[in-house]
Amino acid sequence: MWKPNQPGSNNPSTPEPSRPTPPAPSYEAPRAASPAGAGTAAPSSGEQATIGKSLVVKGEVTGSESLYIDGKVEGAINLPGNRVTVGRNGQVAANIVAREVVVLGKVRGNCQASDRVDIRSEGSLTGDVIAARISIEDGAFFKGGIDIRKPGGTDLKGGSAQHVSEPEKVEA
Repeated sequence: MWKPNQPGSNNPSTPEPSRPTPPAPSYEAPRAASPAGAGTAAPSSGEQATIGKSLVVKGEVTGSESLYIDGKVEGAINLPGNRVTVGRNGQVAANIVAREVVVLGKVRGNCQASDRVDIRSEGSLTGDVIAARISIEDGAFFKGGIDIRKPGGTDLKGGSAQHVSEPEKVEA
């Protein structure tokens, strides 16, 4: 841009370098870097598996990557070092063990998170929560108990999700 206090021509002497285009936004927020010496932090692969709207999974779900659920899951979800996100269309009848649990749909079962449980405004969770942090937005439905545990505890490392039997109707 030309500035009145510059003598000479209206064009700058050096052209502005071209800027790279920003990456396309993703639906998962980037993970914050863990502090040095955190020890048991899971490797951040950036990968996320998805259970789509029309899929129904019955049984135990285990793995080493984050999971986005938009369909139905019945049984147990055991992803201790990763994030489990229940999408708006997701219906889960399972106990969940994860690093972080985000609820946008319906969950019936207990949630154990080594970091946090986040129930968004359109989400519904019926079951007990064990986590270091919990967030319940206005408009969210929650029925159950809350046990806040300090991060870094050994309570969740050897734990596993147990199958939820005899599903009950949850009206929200």
